[in-house]
Amino acid sequence: MFHTAQVVALVFKTNFAASTNYTMSMSTEIKLFSIPNLITCCNIFCGAIATVLAFQGYDYLVYATLFIYLGAFFDFFDGMAARALKSFSAIGKDLDSLADMVSFGVAPAMVVFSLMRHALLGSSLVPSKGMLVLTVVMLAIPLLNVVFSGLRLAKFNVDTRQTTSFIGLPTPANAMLLSSFPVVLHFYPTVIAYQHIFLNPIFLACICLLECYLLVSEIPMFSLKFKSLGFAENKLRFVFLAVVLAEIVLMQLAALPFIILTYIVFSFIGNLSGKKADGQAEHA
Repeated sequence: MFHTAQVVALVFKTNFAASTNYTMSMSTEIKLFSIPNLITCCNIFCGAIATVLAFQGYDYLVYATLFIYLGAFFDFFDGMAARALKSFSAIGKDLDSLADMVSFGVAPAMVVFSLMRHALLGSSLVPSKGMLVLTVVMLAIPLLNVVFSGLRLAKFNVDTRQTTSFIGLPTPANAMLLSSFPVVLHFYPTVIAYQHIFLNPIFLACICLLECYLLVSEIPMFSLKFKSLGFAENKLRFVFLAVVLAEIVLMQLAALPFIILTYIVFSFIGNLSGKKADGQAEHA
């Protein structure tokens, strides 16, 4: 009888505690529509519009790119708003990753998918009647970018090393590179070199595979966040911005893909310089 009473008391206590916790959790207010979250929602909306436009065909790809870049604008300011208002939450973090998946994972992949489809139709690489398997493979390669963007974002959410810099290519940089090709083709239609490069199915496949690798790689990539304005600690950032400015002056909109490629190259240089400095320090 004594043991039975103990069991009943324990069950009652457990149920009461669970009920209390449930009530407390229900009474806790979940702020979905904070200012940072609303800005993040604008990012998601831009990514959705970009995806729809990408499916409309080649002539709409430049407009899809416009909304991807607008999404990047909102992505920059939602974090700034959260820091300024001190409005940090788990929902905001998860929502930001979902927004990045739409705007910088799905949307740019659809842009390159449509660009690949247009390139294949005008290419002798894949005949219209035959080599169906190769056609399907070539069209599937841009979609891998969606998968690897998801892996990149999942890794970023749990990787404590990526507080002041990045490990692997950030999804916004990936999106800005892939979606820049239609802009160059649209504004420079008479430059034959751009047509041969950005409408080449082999080039598009290779750049997509390279981006997939960089997204989940362990290669350190520098951040453009300045903790101070001192030149010594920001040398790489200042030189990078100077090179980017020169590219914009010389190439105008055609500089867009080269800016991201420059970022990747400078990250490699910064990584090699850091390893060399560490090696010299060890031998000193």
